[in-house]
Amino acid sequence: MEDKRSFDEFMEDIIELLKDKQYRKTREELLEYNAADIGEVLEEVKDEVGLDTTIIVFRMLPKDISVEVFSYLPVEDQIEIINGITDREIDYIIDELDFDDKIDVLEDLPANVVDKILAKTPKNERHQINTFLNYPENCAGALMTPDYISLKKSMTVKDALEHIKAVGMDSETIYTCYVKDDTRKLRGIVSLRTLVISEGDVKISELMHDDFVSINVYEDQEEVYEQFRKYGYLAIPVTDNEERLVGIITIDDIFDVIEEETTEDIERMAGVVDDSSAEYLDTPVMKHVRNRLPWLFFLMLSYILTGAIIAHFEAGLQAVICLVTYMPMLMGTGGNSGSQSATLVIRSLGVGDLDLKDSARVLWKEFRVSFTIGVCLSAFTFARVMIEQRNDPNQMLIALTVCAAMLAIVVVAKCVGGMLPMLAKRIGIDPALMASPMIASLTDMVSVTTYFFLATVILGI
Repeated sequence: MEDKRSFDEFMEDIIELLKDKQYRKTREELLEYNAADIGEVLEEVKDEVGLDTTIIVFRMLPKDISVEVFSYLPVEDQIEIINGITDREIDYIIDELDFDDKIDVLEDLPANVVDKILAKTPKNERHQINTFLNYPENCAGALMTPDYISLKKSMTVKDALEHIKAVGMDSETIYTCYVKDDTRKLRGIVSLRTLVISEGDVKISELMHDDFVSINVYEDQEEVYEQFRKYGYLAIPVTDNEERLVGIITIDDIFDVIEEETTEDIERMAGVVDDSSAEYLDTPVMKHVRNRLPWLFFLMLSYILTGAIIAHFEAGLQAVICLVTYMPMLMGTGGNSGSQSATLVIRSLGVGDLDLKDSARVLWKEFRVSFTIGVCLSAFTFARVMIEQRNDPNQMLIALTVCAAMLAIVVVAKCVGGMLPMLAKRIGIDPALMASPMIASLTDMVSVTTYFFLATVILGI
């Protein structure tokens, strides 16, 4: 039996077929895979065979599959395809897309293209689309879809199942149904499983749960993610300020939110300010420069203060020149210690394990952890300094200075690293901003100041 080729091998075969202009064979090969895989192939081969060839391949796909493939493509590729196909093809794709995918596409298309599409859209749908497009970015309203199963309390199970059969194909999910009253207010939810195993003449009002969880349409997307994580639902209803049901958010939309929030936190923890969603290689060089330079410039200025502290103790350093030898170790250990604590606290704040009320407990825990770690590192450092400075008449005092500084620096760095994210959250700043670069800068200043202060006290420099 012939071994099934890997996806990378399949990709290479597709590229070779396209270079040889064997489009029919390419189409046959692609249709052996699902829409998500085809989308990945089109995204990857564009750099190898060019945009024009990629559009040709897209247009050769069956209409229903092309719509699915389109929904899996990055926004940049979607716009390029929109610009390369006919108005009729555009209308078909937009019309067949799921509503939430349609909104995502329209949000990123040029205004003149959007106007052209909306002009051909039925009035009711056009009004609905405009409503969704006007929701603030990154709120629940921008994530939701209006395609859900709506039931009435007066319905019987038989009526409900017939209704689901009639409209289910156009709904985002049929596993959870939402019960509304005549004013469109959400009154309860009932699962498909409950309906299937219940008798046909039972009323929906007897089966529905009124202890449901819902989200306000203007809730931030990070809070939406927290609700999904906490309750483990596949979908959560979205209501407006009058508690009217306006849509639902499904778990697949939350995957995108998780990726966005994780990417944003990683960038901020690295001192990168990026307000775009473009991929790394697609981002221009000058855009990378603008994203990174301001934060690095700010942190560079902070080291001026560190240099001023060192210059202040220049005379003492000349008297006990060996103190300079241990500065990199102390500063590096302080930065690493603070970054460890900051990373753990930021992560705990992000997943909801910590809240502002836990600040005192965090400080107490970090103090105990840092003291224990500081003692261990100081003991090792003491032995090292005693060996290295065995010929110096101030051997013991130097060792005590370095070890005392090590203990103090680790304790202060870990406590600062643990508390800065809490402080940031309290004043409304993203805790991720208080991560590695800023912690390193602060702990360097603390390390130098602590080190020379102790040297002044113990060695009298």
